[in-house]
Amino acid sequence: MCRTCEGGTLSRRTVIAGSLALPLAAAPLVKAAAQTPAAGRPSSPEEALQRLMEGNARYVANQPINTDHSVGRAERAAGQQPFAAVVSCSDSRVSPELIFDQGPGDIFVVRVAGNFINEDGLASLEFGAAVLGVQTILVLGHSSCGAVVATINSIEDRELPPGHLPSLVNALRPAVYDVMAENPADLLVAATRRNAKLNAAKAVETGPILSELSGAGKLASAAGVYDIATGKVELI
Repeated sequence: MCRTCEGGTLSRRTVIAGSLALPLAAAPLVKAAAQTPAAGRPSSPEEALQRLMEGNARYVANQPINTDHSVGRAERAAGQQPFAAVVSCSDSRVSPELIFDQGPGDIFVVRVAGNFINEDGLASLEFGAAVLGVQTILVLGHSSCGAVVATINSIEDRELPPGHLPSLVNALRPAVYDVMAENPADLLVAATRRNAKLNAAKAVETGPILSELSGAGKLASAAGVYDIATGKVELI
């Protein structure tokens, strides 16, 4: 049983055999993760979030400590044990490992334009939390998000974009509609923040796996916005 699930009803074996129904091909990954040393891991979800924010402070100050990515390469080949998950936008200017000054293997990243959580994202987060031991999930919006802009334009123009983009726009509509009713001074900023908050809540309220871990105090979530110009992440 992994450290994250110890004492609860959810175990790595339960996840593999039942809830996640992982294929046999995934078994080596799960086994390797269990063998990865846990030394230096945060002791709580709160400490995990604090570690991310301390890393962001180093990034803003241009004082990173994770600059030699060859260190630990052999150990990482044996498995992974990230301490946090970050749900971020696919924007090329948003690189979670750099933003939080973390090395390879430290954070489990789920990326999609607009940083929302769909079924695939939930499955990824379930795997990260129940199998790999992730302790906190940070949903990270960012300034000048093109996906949010596209959603606002679609609503105001009453026209869906072409191709598969409507699925992205529809995922972001709830946040935009929520803040539109409040008539904010800056609709883009308000919608970006609301989208991050809605999805951070979804990350720990969705059952059975994530909500169970959250209820047991083994998993927490937070919402944040990354300012591309300054490099700073603001928790909201």
